[in-house]
Amino acid sequence: MRPILKWAGGKRQLLPELRPFYPKSFDRYVEPFVGSGAVFVDLHNQGLLRGRKVLLSDINADVIGCYRVVRDQPGEVIKLLRGLEADHRAGGAEHFYEIRDGAFNPARRYIHTSPDPMGAYTPALAAMLIYLNRTGFNGLFRVNGRGDFNVPVGRYTSPTICDAPNLCAWSAALGQWGVTLRLSSFERTLAGARAGDFIYLDPPYAPLTATSRFTAYTPGGFGADAQELLQRTVIAAASSGASVLLSNSAAPQIARLYARDDGARLAGLRARTVAARRAINARAEHRGPIREYLITNVTRHPV
Repeated sequence: MRPILKWAGGKRQLLPELRPFYPKSFDRYVEPFVGSGAVFVDLHNQGLLRGRKVLLSDINADVIGCYRVVRDQPGEVIKLLRGLEADHRAGGAEHFYEIRDGAFNPARRYIHTSPDPMGAYTPALAAMLIYLNRTGFNGLFRVNGRGDFNVPVGRYTSPTICDAPNLCAWSAALGQWGVTLRLSSFERTLAGARAGDFIYLDPPYAPLTATSRFTAYTPGGFGADAQELLQRTVIAAASSGASVLLSNSAAPQIARLYARDDGARLAGLRARTVAARRAINARAEHRGPIREYLITNVTRHPV
């Protein structure tokens, strides 16, 4: 199984650094910023979630809506994606913008004003999200102040749009006993954190510089106040006995919140730096290895 969605800052390339901090035993897996679900996929592929409860949540209604539809109606999503794939081969960028501006965003405006956005999320919306994500620039999910998806088309010669076997694998994985999908903020998701939980958090990263800010996964963004609330929530979860693993940038704010904070140290959290490659910058020469933090109260073990 592979991620359905590409995601800016997705963790597939960082998995070798993360695996030594998967706890040896846990009762429940919780991922409050599920995004592309790379760590969920990795745990699933290794059989580490078998017989355990799983809670996957995100504040992004499109992500959770898409996963719920893939879980419940994979055949319909596959049929619609095949049509989008064929039309993209014929129409390219013109077709991308027709779907983005003429179909996806108008449908999202209705869904996001619905009293039950998850119940109203359709196979057509899920298929369009996957299509736009697989063909858009660098796998970004970005919205403007009105909440409209505004990522431009990417420069791909032959993108994989409809991977039917992988969609079926996701449907089976999400439909297993004990797996829950929830549209929720991270603080609500972690309010019930307890001993026996393994919690992996991959929030929008704190910007390294004033010009590198990218947190527009939702109209409200994810700024300094949200990072501070996250730190308090993570400390509370670690203090409850949960095993916590958090990824974030090596920005000064994150160093202050985790590497130099007495509360974080008292909760057993330690910040370690690792090398990662990031590719959000539009100019290829500005992409490359950077330092990131892994923050955890789990003792490193050999894999």
